Amino acid sequence: MKSTVKKIFKVIGIVVGVILIALAAYIVYLYASYHRIPDNQELTVETVSDEGKSADELTTGEKYSALTYNVGFGAYTPDFSFFMDGGKSSWAKSKESVQEAIKGAGELVASREPDFALLQEVDLDSTRSYHVNEYSLLKDTIPAYESVFAQNYDSAFLFYPFTQPHGSSKSGLALFSKYPVTDSLRRSFPVSTSFTKFFDLDRCYSISRVPVDNGKELVIFELHMSAYGNSDAIREGQISMLAADMEKEYEAGNYVICGGDFNHDLKASEDDSEDRESWAYPFPREKLPDHFGFCIDQLTEEEKADFWDSARNADMEYVPGETYTVTLDGFIISDNVECLSYEDINTGYSYSDHDPVYMEFELRS
Repeated sequence: MKSTVKKIFKVIGIVVGVILIALAAYIVYLYASYHRIPDNQELTVETVSDEGKSADELTTGEKYSALTYNVGFGAYTPDFSFFMDGGKSSWAKSKESVQEAIKGAGELVASREPDFALLQEVDLDSTRSYHVNEYSLLKDTIPAYESVFAQNYDSAFLFYPFTQPHGSSKSGLALFSKYPVTDSLRRSFPVSTSFTKFFDLDRCYSISRVPVDNGKELVIFELHMSAYGNSDAIREGQISMLAADMEKEYEAGNYVICGGDFNHDLKASEDDSEDRESWAYPFPREKLPDHFGFCIDQLTEEEKADFWDSARNADMEYVPGETYTVTLDGFIISDNVECLSYEDINTGYSYSDHDPVYMEFELRS
């Protein structure tokens, strides 16, 4: 009997030892494979087609349009919930579901015919989206003259949750433009240096330049800021860096539009006492440089209240009136850009946990 008990404990000890060794090896692998994409990386501008090419330059006083849309790596159908938000799944339902969602999102963008489309969470090669090249799918769907891709991250294999490991992710930001982009640059946001960096991963914004016929440039900033419990210092560092770059372009005489997923509650003021999710911080307006403001702040209070929230929480499937919703997406413009109209396109979160935000604008003389 004693011999049997000893054997059982020995087997248990061996199993526990193997698990601990595997866990230690995995942690070493995570740290050894972690890397940040270099800052100030020049991006490739792709010419899609000469067909339907717009003019070589923008013109002051003319109406143009821009759209921003976080496409959620093709996973967030209305019944999808995400494990990092407290939901269930770490992968999309299927490869076919990813393809359908990305195609649907692309067709929605194309239907609005924006002059500039800023899309976030576009996967190139990720476990969670069945290795579908979503950028390629979007290029086939959205008619545009130029396109630029800024890679946000290329993560190590995340072996969590254990029942369906999230895997590795290669994803980023895509800009589509009907006008020639002369050059584009990737800037690396400051991010967490703690263990949480393996969950929030890298963050960046792109800076793309489009000529204007008065010798100036329209400088388009596209971003996807951090979420998932980053510190106040990280948030403040990201905003300060972005603000400094935008201010530099304005002081050079250029027009500036900054669009994307800010991961802040853009409707709320800092003194707003309304109950909200812990991650839905109001954006600190006082951190913006002079001559810059959010387009949403040009709406009346009634218009802002009626403005469809651009994102839903993914801790559960989308249930109208029950699921928490918030406006995370939008545009900042410099005061030499006039916002002519501003709207959120209500799809009921059909293709993503976000819906697009669309604006029309003109460049002032």
